[in-house]
Amino acid sequence: MGHRLSKIYTRTGDKGTTGIGGGTRVDKDDIRIEAVGTVDELNSVVGTVMAYDIPEDIYLLLLEIQHDLFDLGSELVMPDRKIITAERTTWLEETLDRYNEALPWLKEFILPSGGKATAHCHLARTVCRRAERRTFTLSKRDEINQPVLAYLNRLSDLFFVIARVLARHENGAEVLWHPARFKTEQES
Repeated sequence: MGHRLSKIYTRTGDKGTTGIGGGTRVDKDDIRIEAVGTVDELNSVVGTVMAYDIPEDIYLLLLEIQHDLFDLGSELVMPDRKIITAERTTWLEETLDRYNEALPWLKEFILPSGGKATAHCHLARTVCRRAERRTFTLSKRDEINQPVLAYLNRLSDLFFVIARVLARHENGAEVLWHPARFKTEQES
């Protein structure tokens, strides 16, 4: 491991810039920092899901995903790094298929609610989608490792399936959307 932080603040970012790989400084609202920050936010939301009483296999899965997200974030902040591979996306797909196989088929949309872990897993899904959008925007300006986009895309799908699993663990059921429940006066 490289440098150890002996002092948390450096004062180098006080004027709105931050350092990335290779000693380059960029504005704190640069799209690269937006992407990295959103991946960091996602990792924190995943940690929140893990703080609840969830099945051990889900906990261990989320822990592995946290490590991947840290690798992914470091790859975005150090553009020459290539860590996330197509094999990691394949692993997500296989994991997603395994968990989804035991779930009933969907006939309706699911509301992002339920128990606390379920709701936070849905939050992880939406933050993951934002991380994917920010990373895609970055890819239009700078070259990035392409497996990163596929990984984030599949990861949001996995969070959806994990939320479905957690809904059963916490409450036994999902909250389904009922679109006809609130009709407008014209429709009545």
